[in-house]
Amino acid sequence: MDTLSYKTLSSNKITANKQWFIVDANGENLGRFASKVAKVLRGKYKTNFTPHADCGDNVVIVNASKIVMSGNKMDSREIFSYTGFPGGQKRITPRKMLEKDGTSVVRHAIKGMLPKNKLGAAILKNCYIFSSEDHDKEAQKPVTLNLNDLI
Repeated sequence: MDTLSYKTLSSNKITANKQWFIVDANGENLGRFASKVAKVLRGKYKTNFTPHADCGDNVVIVNASKIVMSGNKMDSREIFSYTGFPGGQKRITPRKMLEKDGTSVVRHAIKGMLPKNKLGAAILKNCYIFSSEDHDKEAQKPVTLNLNDLI
């Protein structure tokens, strides 16, 4: 018997079969929504998942400004940022972030669930977030993805 016939296939950026999905964030809980989108972006739902390669799919998120958080988190939770200078700590609530930019809360949540390296930055570029129903990715023919069907 040939023992070398069972080889582990490792996909890379070129051999990854990337698809385009569109996801509606209207009325979805932020954490559950972001974790499932991060798994799709990373490629964890694929059989040829490779941890060190960008083999995930492209995701278009619409209605990001209509995301919800349970309880009083929209007003009581604070998101921190630091400029690097003394006294440069900034705190902002998710509601104020949504008023400034309708996509920033969803982007912040998804970014926190991706790897903290160059691969995570490259994967985040495959996520296109729009605050309303309109988007400019019709040419890619994205398929509607129901996140409730995913595990």
